[in-house]
Amino acid sequence: MEDVVVLIVGAGPAGLAVAACLSQLSIPYLIVEREDCSASLWRRRAYDRVKLHLAKEFCALPHMPYPNGTPTYVPKKEFVEYLDSYAEHFGVEPRYCISIELAAYNDGAHRWFVDARHTTASTKVQLTARFLIVATGENAVGVLPEVPGIESFPGETVHSSTYRSGGAYAGKRVLVVGCGNSGMEIAYDLANHGADTSILVRSPVHIMTKGLMNLGMTLVQHVPVTIADFLIVTLANFTFGDLSRHGILRPKTGPLLLKAKTGRSSVIDVGTTGLIKKGIIKVFGEISNIIGSKVEFEGQKERYFDAIVFATGYKTSVNSWLKDENCMMNSDGLPKKDYPNHWKGENGLYCAGFARRGLAGISMDAKNIADDDIVSTIGSS
Repeated sequence: MEDVVVLIVGAGPAGLAVAACLSQLSIPYLIVEREDCSASLWRRRAYDRVKLHLAKEFCALPHMPYPNGTPTYVPKKEFVEYLDSYAEHFGVEPRYCISIELAAYNDGAHRWFVDARHTTASTKVQLTARFLIVATGENAVGVLPEVPGIESFPGETVHSSTYRSGGAYAGKRVLVVGCGNSGMEIAYDLANHGADTSILVRSPVHIMTKGLMNLGMTLVQHVPVTIADFLIVTLANFTFGDLSRHGILRPKTGPLLLKAKTGRSSVIDVGTTGLIKKGIIKVFGEISNIIGSKVEFEGQKERYFDAIVFATGYKTSVNSWLKDENCMMNSDGLPKKDYPNHWKGENGLYCAGFARRGLAGISMDAKNIADDDIVSTIGSS
């Protein structure tokens, strides 16, 4: 049984940011990670062409800006390099291959008791901690929706977490399910590699440029969010025109307010919209059934496909191991408290990276946690 002051679960950007903030205050901690590397989502589950969708000034982790010469919109490779440099700079050394199986608070001991397993050695690990920080993030497990008849589909079906490049799909008929940033960008990548590409758009979505979103992020610091939303939506409509005739509707709520209320991000256009308007990428609605290679859509439309890519997002895994009687998290594994009070639970329990506000939200969480009771409790002990 190893006793630590602070246990951080997860060595993605959120875990690294919390560790860095604690190290700045000389607070001892242990950070554990179930994979054999940090930021595994970025290293192993992100497609090759992905970039940060906001400018780098909105995406730096606490206490360390990006180095000079970093592109404004940071590519995957440079972002992973930044995370590695960040960990090295702050002396963050995660203990890898540690998978948490159970974490529960013991009132008598005033400690979190944690059962874990070393995934490569297949040995049990037991820890106790005064403070427990959940930094496993919102994107722990890929979501595959239930689709009628999917079991009859003879072609390849993959989640976006295993998609790397459209080169493997040249000449094939591919359906991308999901119209978020991943889905739209994967569709663009497929089309550019010669795939006959279609995308499923099931709900209204804001299409924006990177410049418009950065403008909105800047405006909202000076004017009400409704005004900022009105301005960037007006400019977006001028930029893209009426997309409703192509099967894409805008939500009634503005993009910034929608993000704040629901966590739903706008789609940053990388060229997909132009290909949709030209008919190179086809848009379909909800799937009603799949019969072999034939996919039937609502509205009596049907088409044959060789492969389906599910860009249907992720869910958290925290509820599978965190036993919190005060229920900081809801049934979806997300904080019950609304932003900006979501990060703090009871009995020394915190979470980082669950604000659905990207890297800026992660930075805020890390700073809030480090500046909270941890400092005063350790300082008085």
